[in-house]
Amino acid sequence: MAKEIDFPPVWLAGFVVCGGLIGLIWPVSFPYSSVIGSFVVALGLVLIVTAVLQMLLVRTTVMPRRESSSLITGGVFRLSRNPIYLGDALLLAGLMMNWDAWLALPLVPLFMRVIYRRFIIEEEARLTRDYGEIYTDYQNTTGRWL
Repeated sequence: MAKEIDFPPVWLAGFVVCGGLIGLIWPVSFPYSSVIGSFVVALGLVLIVTAVLQMLLVRTTVMPRRESSSLITGGVFRLSRNPIYLGDALLLAGLMMNWDAWLALPLVPLFMRVIYRRFIIEEEARLTRDYGEIYTDYQNTTGRWL
């Protein structure tokens, strides 16, 4: 895949479209689907925005495959080593719930696997190289997703 379009938001958009189509073809509705889905979407967006703001405050990159200028281990990064990717997964899940696309929810772990293979493996290797024991200690105390 061309590096120009191989970014997590592009993958997220593709999964959102697939899930939306599944919801249109095979809608499955539950009571309070939109309430639950809206809460999950909001949680995902708060996580994403908070993590991006933290990264901008310490002037490190939010772009995958770029060298970081510092390792963030506080704030939302205490909950997850990948809060933006976790927020993306929550956003995807919440949208599926909102759109009565409950049958599309298996796309969420598939999305997480794609993100892991295409981005996280490389990022973890780079952070281990750049921050050594500090990063491995962080890995031992903070989960990749939660």
